[in-house]
Amino acid sequence: KWSSIFVNFSAQTSENMTQDIIDAQLIKRRKGVFGPSLGKQAIIFVDDLNMPVKEVYGAQPPIEILRQSMAQGGWYDRESQEFKSLVDIQYIAAMGPPGGGRTQITSRMMRHFSTLMFTPFEASALKGVFSSILRHFFKRYDNNQIKSWIDPVVNAAIDVYDSISAALRPTPKKLHYTYNLRDISKVVQGMCQVSSD
Repeated sequence: KWSSIFVNFSAQTSENMTQDIIDAQLIKRRKGVFGPSLGKQAIIFVDDLNMPVKEVYGAQPPIEILRQSMAQGGWYDRESQEFKSLVDIQYIAAMGPPGGGRTQITSRMMRHFSTLMFTPFEASALKGVFSSILRHFFKRYDNNQIKSWIDPVVNAAIDVYDSISAALRPTPKKLHYTYNLRDISKVVQGMCQVSSD
């Protein structure tokens, strides 16, 4: 019923790359009309929507090509210069707050989306979540010394996460400096794989 298309934006993403990624996943329904296979809806997930670098005049061409497809129902083929209608498509996007290589998205683009925002968790909430997970895992062991290490390990992981994410901010040259809760959860997952020894 659903097919998915993933588009990951970076500072180097171009409008041609964006168009090619999506076009490669769609099939021709009839002359000038493209979409997912018959009977399916395509969901295009755009990750890091606000990462493309602005050009000289302040536009972001990869975002503008997506905006054109949303507003006009398609885009022009670069070779034949004919309009290609895109049907049975939904867009979902994710982005972080502006700063560190991320830019502000124009209102022309944002009007096509319903916006959800999640505020960062407080340290006390993170400690409660990850401590509960480890307590549940370690309750199978009778060793009280291991159980006494749960809170210090979780506190240390969160402190390291906080200090790294504050000190190593992403920049256009160091885009890989992005941290999220997945990094802390990897520590907890690693702890849940230990044996009693």
